[in-house]
Amino acid sequence: MAREVLTVLGVGGMGQAIAHRLGPGKTVLLADKDEAALTAVAGALTSAGYHVESRAVDVSSPDSVRALAHHAASLGAVTQVVHTAGLSPAQASAAAILAVDLLGTALVLEEFGQVVAPGGAGVVVASMAGHMFPALSAEQERVLAHTPGRDLLGLDFVSPHKITEPGIAYGIAKQANHVRVRAASAQWGARGARVNSISPGVISTPMGQQELASPVGDGMRAMIAASATGRLGTPGDIAAATAFLLGPEASFITGTDLLVDGGVIAAIKAGSPAV
Repeated sequence: MAREVLTVLGVGGMGQAIAHRLGPGKTVLLADKDEAALTAVAGALTSAGYHVESRAVDVSSPDSVRALAHHAASLGAVTQVVHTAGLSPAQASAAAILAVDLLGTALVLEEFGQVVAPGGAGVVVASMAGHMFPALSAEQERVLAHTPGRDLLGLDFVSPHKITEPGIAYGIAKQANHVRVRAASAQWGARGARVNSISPGVISTPMGQQELASPVGDGMRAMIAASATGRLGTPGDIAAATAFLLGPEASFITGTDLLVDGGVIAAIKAGSPAV
């Protein structure tokens, strides 16, 4: 009997937690640009009894993402797709962040929207940062929603030639993720599938710890302290939210974003004096 396929792009802390939670009984296709990390995570999951396939991918390359989507479809019915791959301001330049976090997400939505199985679902991991920047204009949202992925970085207001500060690039990329998921829900819906995004807060992954150790770390700790939960998130928190959005209980939810931030954005919008 053919197994359903769970595709997880990005094998960092969140990707691993999601694969562990959702992978039993499925073919788990792991994809990442870091082949050493990919081999290590695939090996650990295989040793734990999971049925694992792995494939290197460069999400900023249309050809690479298309090849990954076609490979996923060759393994069986692609019923769950989770895109966690991304770069943070502490890790990369503005140009690299725009290429991976903005362009890469658009390409994944486009290509997997062509192969996702009827009844399937996808989740894009965005960020609460996308809720912290000034709103885009209606025209900016329109062109972000409908410009073909490979042409996105040619738009003036998201051009790597104009945006050179990594933090700004990250926030705009995550705003764009929300816009692209809303737009992609129609394409996925035509196949009988759903797609949503999750916007994590500060999560205790290697990437999150790197951000906390960066010059913006004090501000992040202040936001956490002002939030209702007052704690860092865990990869398990994101895996739980992902499981809900991919599961049958969320069958009437598509094209939207779920904040999983411990209440940080709520505190900011409520005007908490601590943030």
